[in-house]
Amino acid sequence: MKSIIILSAIGFLLSIYAFYVKKNHEKNKSYKPFCDISKKFSCTKAFSSKHGNLIGVSNTLFGIIFYPIVFIFALLNQAQLIFFLSIPALLASLYLAYLSYIKMKNFCLVCSLIYLINFLIFIFSQ
Repeated sequence: MKSIIILSAIGFLLSIYAFYVKKNHEKNKSYKPFCDISKKFSCTKAFSSKHGNLIGVSNTLFGIIFYPIVFIFALLNQAQLIFFLSIPALLASLYLAYLSYIKMKNFCLVCSLIYLINFLIFIFSQ
């Protein structure tokens, strides 16, 4: 469970950063965070795309809610609950990775780290 605790804490911090980047970019279109390396390596391109929201809610907010829940369940040693929560997170990550890499032809460093964390949480919760 220690690995899931660490992963969920990192996922939470990355989600907070993603939210910060998204909000700053909304306020100032010329804002350039460290994760915007080029036109094809851009987190703001991913966050500001039509796929950056689900049912009108920013994907970053889902992470801000998801990772503390996983963190608490890990502290309570509830691997089965974490496993069931990690399934939709993993599926969403696969779908968003497809959209980013294939459809948008964009690499988002922060997104990719979040996808990796979701995959690892899924693996470690089994």
